[in-house]
Amino acid sequence: MTFLKRLFLTLIHHIDKNSLETNDPYAHLSDEELVKKIVANNNPLLFGKLYDRHAKMVYNKCYGFAKSEDEAEDLTQDVFLQLFIKLKMFKGKSKFSTWLYSFTYNFCVNYVNRNKQRKMSDKSVPVQDSEYKLTSEIPDEDLFEMKTKKLKKALGMISPEDKSILLLKYQDGASIKDLVNLMEIGESAVKMRLKRAKEKLMQIYKTL
Repeated sequence: MTFLKRLFLTLIHHIDKNSLETNDPYAHLSDEELVKKIVANNNPLLFGKLYDRHAKMVYNKCYGFAKSEDEAEDLTQDVFLQLFIKLKMFKGKSKFSTWLYSFTYNFCVNYVNRNKQRKMSDKSVPVQDSEYKLTSEIPDEDLFEMKTKKLKKALGMISPEDKSILLLKYQDGASIKDLVNLMEIGESAVKMRLKRAKEKLMQIYKTL
């Protein structure tokens, strides 16, 4: 962890634990209102409130791309460091949580792409909506019936891309429309990626 990152994290954790722990004057503010105050004053101390509200969600997203908990933690801190720098990009056209969701996903995709040894590739074949058939798709019920420990192990053995889309869909409840907007690809491509990710997961799960 770089000195800058350590300093930044120490700062936001310090203010959250001490100055804002009791009689918090910002507790009633929505995320959007809090962001406006942070941007207006370029306030890294107040940013600690935003961090606490969303750190768990960001970590969960990062974990979908990471090889370990330590890597997920580092990714989480990198996301928040970049978020503070680019917070002014939020224009309020959607809920802040939705914008942060997309910000985190795109950051993680770029991170994986920068790593040449783990570069992601889209192996899906473009198809028309009318050509996409659900008859051979693995039922969602089969995923829900998997044993937790084996499922967690199997998820760790598939690609970060496949793991992430499955977690987004089945852990976070993202709809197909949400995934289309988040991943910036067509609906058919999203459905194909989900189908293939489930197939890979089931194949590995059955070998455990």
